[in-house]
Amino acid sequence: VIPISGGNTDKQILLMQDFGTTVIACTPSYALFLAETMKEMSITPESLQLRVGIFGAEPWSENMRREIEAKLKIKAIDIYGLSEVIGPGVSCECEHQCGMHINEDHFIPEIIDPETLRPLPTGEKGELVFSTVTKEGMPILRYRTRDLTRLIYDKCECGRTLVRMEKCMGRSDDMLIIRGVNVFPSQIESVLLEMSETEPHYLLIIEREETLDVVNLLVEVQEQFFSDEIKQLESLRKKLTDKIQSTLGISVRVKLVEPKTIERTAGKAKRVIDNRKI
Repeated sequence: VIPISGGNTDKQILLMQDFGTTVIACTPSYALFLAETMKEMSITPESLQLRVGIFGAEPWSENMRREIEAKLKIKAIDIYGLSEVIGPGVSCECEHQCGMHINEDHFIPEIIDPETLRPLPTGEKGELVFSTVTKEGMPILRYRTRDLTRLIYDKCECGRTLVRMEKCMGRSDDMLIIRGVNVFPSQIESVLLEMSETEPHYLLIIEREETLDVVNLLVEVQEQFFSDEIKQLESLRKKLTDKIQSTLGISVRVKLVEPKTIERTAGKAKRVIDNRKI
């Protein structure tokens, strides 16, 4: 294990080459940044020995999984943990990538309605709640994670019978209420990953003009599609605006920006700036 921490991306890539690293663990957004940096350094995924990536700490979609797997030529595995409990290791996917197996000998999971706090029927999506079984220093009872998911009790193809949790679709405290509509940032990511012309890097800026909430969305365009052709960019902007508005159910001001305009971080990606609270 090479505990290199975050940052200094060029050095991390060179270390992966030197040590013949086969597994990487980081946030999914940083994995995409690694792929971008490798391209700039003229290093191909085939020149590394990476086989598997274990990604967590922020919500990510199945489309982003496919993007990471295509760019790094690896199998992307989801992992879940809470720093209030033990950090990473509460649950993790197996090779079949169909839900994260919860370590039930240590944790009792429940799904509740985040509004009423009442338990939800099996299979319904809601907020994940944990109680610890073996933790002695700081045991927790029915701890609200704020993560939104559902539990799967069917037997997995791998043969394990541990209950599985779906990939988190977001957090109950990440939900934005804009003009009375519930909006999750993960909805925007899903749209961007469906389009071949855009990168999954965006910044959502919410302002209040007089009494109205105004949503500005900055989206990076892939290098081959970013040009001086105003007509071409305007056509792409309109196409993206229509898709975003159809998905979110509210009007959005979309601005296309050049590749690498939006700041990258080694930790959790900052996707939302809500200036209504300032």
